[in-house]
Amino acid sequence: MGGNPDQKYDEVVLSRRSIRSYLDKPVPRALIAEVLALAMRSPSSMNTQPYHFHVITGEPLDRIRKGNTERILAGEPDSREFRRGEPFAGKHRDRQVGCAVQLFEAMGIERGDKEKRQDWVLRGFRQFDAPVCVIVTYDRELSGSDDTPFDCGAVTTALVNAAWSRGLGCVINSQGIMQSPVVREHARIPDDQVIMKAVAMGWPDPDFPANPVKITRRSVDEAARFIGFG
Repeated sequence: MGGNPDQKYDEVVLSRRSIRSYLDKPVPRALIAEVLALAMRSPSSMNTQPYHFHVITGEPLDRIRKGNTERILAGEPDSREFRRGEPFAGKHRDRQVGCAVQLFEAMGIERGDKEKRQDWVLRGFRQFDAPVCVIVTYDRELSGSDDTPFDCGAVTTALVNAAWSRGLGCVINSQGIMQSPVVREHARIPDDQVIMKAVAMGWPDPDFPANPVKITRRSVDEAARFIGFG
């Protein structure tokens, strides 16, 4: 489902999917380093390059999965470290719900099936059982700058596209870092870093029903205004 180094850029972007289930197959460290090197060619504000990557696999990742799940089921409050603002409403909420509807239909999860819905949510806290998790952080001394999260978003987008071009799937998520003390402890993230996002990574499972889902996107006409053109 992924790609290969000979893909054109358009092919990578148009074929990429968010992958929510993975094969039980390790990802070579050298391949991840290659993907990161490509991603880090993304632009950053005045070349600040504020991001750091904490690449986790094996037992440390299993401990994060376990800690996340146990704390959520115990009712521990969300402790993500980045600003989220108010819950989505209006058209933004509509798009959020539309995405969920597409995924639930693919998975055969009915509206009233609480057990399957909870299992779906817990997959996120387990980093979708991916063999690799990349935690994206930024330098705490840059806290308060809007440029810094923008730069982290740019490099993360480049990361998932670069991974796809090498046959790897990813899904950018917040569930995996919702319990930040767990992540900070087992990934050994220093105090001078702010935890921004998580990226699950691995070889896509071709038989998982949600993996081929192509989430609806707005058209250019809906999203863009052109000023000054003839």
